[in-house]
Amino acid sequence: MIKGLSKFFTAIVQKFLPDPLVFAMILTLIMFISGIIFTGHTPIDMIGFWGKSFWNLLAFGMQMALILVTGNALASSPPVKRILQKIAGVPKTPAQAIMLVTFVAAVANIINWGFGLIVGALLAKEVAKKVRHTDYRLLIACAYIGFMTWHGGLSGSIPLLAATKGNPMEATIGLIPLGDTIFAPFNIFITVALIIILPLMTRMMMPKDEDVVEIDPALLAAEAANETSTDTITEKTFAVRVENSRIIAWLIGILGVCYMVYYFMNGGSMDVNAVNMIMFFAGIILHGSPVSYMQAIVDGAKGTAGIMVQFPFYAGIQGMMDLSGLGGMITSGFVSISNTHTFPIFAFLSSGIINFFVPSGGGHWVVQGPFIMPAAQALGADMGKAAMAIAYGEAWMNMAQPFWALPALAIAGLKVRDIMGFCVTTLIVGALIFGVGLALF
Repeated sequence: MIKGLSKFFTAIVQKFLPDPLVFAMILTLIMFISGIIFTGHTPIDMIGFWGKSFWNLLAFGMQMALILVTGNALASSPPVKRILQKIAGVPKTPAQAIMLVTFVAAVANIINWGFGLIVGALLAKEVAKKVRHTDYRLLIACAYIGFMTWHGGLSGSIPLLAATKGNPMEATIGLIPLGDTIFAPFNIFITVALIIILPLMTRMMMPKDEDVVEIDPALLAAEAANETSTDTITEKTFAVRVENSRIIAWLIGILGVCYMVYYFMNGGSMDVNAVNMIMFFAGIILHGSPVSYMQAIVDGAKGTAGIMVQFPFYAGIQGMMDLSGLGGMITSGFVSISNTHTFPIFAFLSSGIINFFVPSGGGHWVVQGPFIMPAAQALGADMGKAAMAIAYGEAWMNMAQPFWALPALAIAGLKVRDIMGFCVTTLIVGALIFGVGLALF
């Protein structure tokens, strides 16, 4: 059944899913028209909302870009690379390869979503080289499917924002400690269930032998040529020695570690900036030289091109949804039919719908937080679970929203249409896991 569904969705996606930038433009037009029809605002109003909000996510976009490039730098450091190569040598069959990539990606995304996306894609590529007759498209899809665990992990932006002083909802509901979100029993159950079930599910999506698409040899040739060019020995002048100095890298790395110890000892919280700083200095230490780290940052920055171009469009969509009141209408509609017990489920579903237009955890907190959280408070619902319901809806619907697949696709040399059929199939299984976790605890 799962194999049949993935084959069906892959065929649909190949025919109808446009490039992610075009997808964002289409969503912009849909939101523009919807705001006029459903909220009574004029076209001029909607244009004003769009243009006024177009650059609203620049700071957040920079944080997200840094998570990606520092995650890439950490994942591509020699020690982590050696670990990935050893892990890639473990599976002996395509089924084992598929399950391993899904499992490692899911665990890595719990540690950090940027790190997880990159590690998953790099591991998938290494596995594709070693385990013949494994479908390369599915391997990269597995790397992205593991992304479903991210919002229940240590870099989940909504639980981190909810626990951070100065976040938009603090004045209304106060701070929500991580013990009520990331470390709560319901989140531990959901996260462990995803880690166990997703690898089994991706194994069932393996195509028939005649439909398998292996890695393109041209990608391997280009990678080998790139590695050869970076190994070129240059004259060891003073400047070159300084650029490759382990002492400088380690001293700066130690400085960063000392600051993080100081930061947490003085009441600092694990927010987005803290996660970025940890990834930043860990990468410098593991690369062992400033120039090696900088090259890794340059390589990682290539994967942020789609984010840089698309984030303003999604900021504009978020602005139209927020300022027109359409986001509130969607959320309020679900809230109005909820009670204390069903509230998290309906919050989850509304978040999934909104994620199609605003694929950003932080953006969800801005659009949905002012409606979901006061309603949860009024109903006497669990505040931590309400916040995580918003987070889960975002993580769940990412399987149908190609925005965050861009970095993995940049590493893999694939297009979004190659993997999204497998990802859309994951929506069905993911909905069951999230639903059970929110309903039972």
